[in-house]
Amino acid sequence: MPQTLIGQRVGLIVDDTGWRNTTAFELGVKAMGGIIVQPPISLNSGEVTSDLAGYLDNWFDLLIVRTRQLATLKQLADAMRTPIINARTRTNHPCETLGDLAFVRKMRGSIEGLKVVGLAPEANILSSWVEASRAMPIEVVQVYPAHWHVNDFALLNPNFTTSQDMLHVLDADVIFTDSWPVGADHAELLPYQVTQSLLDQCKSDALFLPCPPVARGQEVSSEAMEHHLCKSRSAKAFLLHAQNALMEWAIGL
Repeated sequence: MPQTLIGQRVGLIVDDTGWRNTTAFELGVKAMGGIIVQPPISLNSGEVTSDLAGYLDNWFDLLIVRTRQLATLKQLADAMRTPIINARTRTNHPCETLGDLAFVRKMRGSIEGLKVVGLAPEANILSSWVEASRAMPIEVVQVYPAHWHVNDFALLNPNFTTSQDMLHVLDADVIFTDSWPVGADHAELLPYQVTQSLLDQCKSDALFLPCPPVARGQEVSSEAMEHHLCKSRSAKAFLLHAQNALMEWAIGL
């Protein structure tokens, strides 16, 4: 690893569940020579945000925050001089998408002209892919029952469409899934499950990237997780590299 974070003090606030990308952040900071501390902070716990921001500004050159509400993250960022990286909110998950895009670029040589199909409800994973379609030369199609389609006007753009037609999967370059919504009717969502037989019909160089944690028997069948197009485990190695690059960029290196 390049020793580009030597002398840099990084704070990691984990105010939500999950472990993959925060673990990769901690490993990345240490591998690049930085100092990382995980203060046991719960946001929106009564302490005034501007006070909290001032204390953190005293000590850190970079802050990484995983919290539930994007509004909370924005409020903290507005009050701080120190740059903040969004490690995940319930609204979006940009680092996860950046990592997957880094993997796709490595595998294909370019991301230009990609057709990305998401079998996922409107939630943080899909929203970050739609955000990516606003800034990058990729097409994103959400294939899911209509009442879970994206309806956030701020996300809508010419590179994003919604559909209920599973035929979109067959000519996709990248296919991703997310967890079924809590309390959803499984019979309604079963036609959108990625199975071995579905992947057998896809493009031979398609990349299937189910977002972990994966619930086998729901959004993905057990056989699909072992299919040769499934690259979930390999792709997550690039989460570390993408986040390392993001930290360098945020600090201004």
